[in-house]
Amino acid sequence: MSDPLIYDSDNYVIIEPGKKEQLLNEKETLLWLENWLIQFEELPSDLKAQNSVKDAAQRLLDTACALQIKPGLTIEWFAIRLENSDS
Repeated sequence: MSDPLIYDSDNYVIIEPGKKEQLLNEKETLLWLENWLIQFEELPSDLKAQNSVKDAAQRLLDTACALQIKPGLTIEWFAIRLENSDS
């Protein structure tokens, strides 16, 4: 069972093959996922029931950490906690 505190995270590390890791906030991560999803001719079957690409991106953020774009190309995102150095 995952730690419920991870759901309080507002930051994500983004991993795309061939690119440097990125740190994004939740809003930026949702936009990043939306941009990937609009490139699909048809949404993956588990996302088809969503009302919009925005809803599909939110569902991915809430339930997954990877999306296969095409065979051999998978993007990943992981919730992270950034510690305040002032503590």
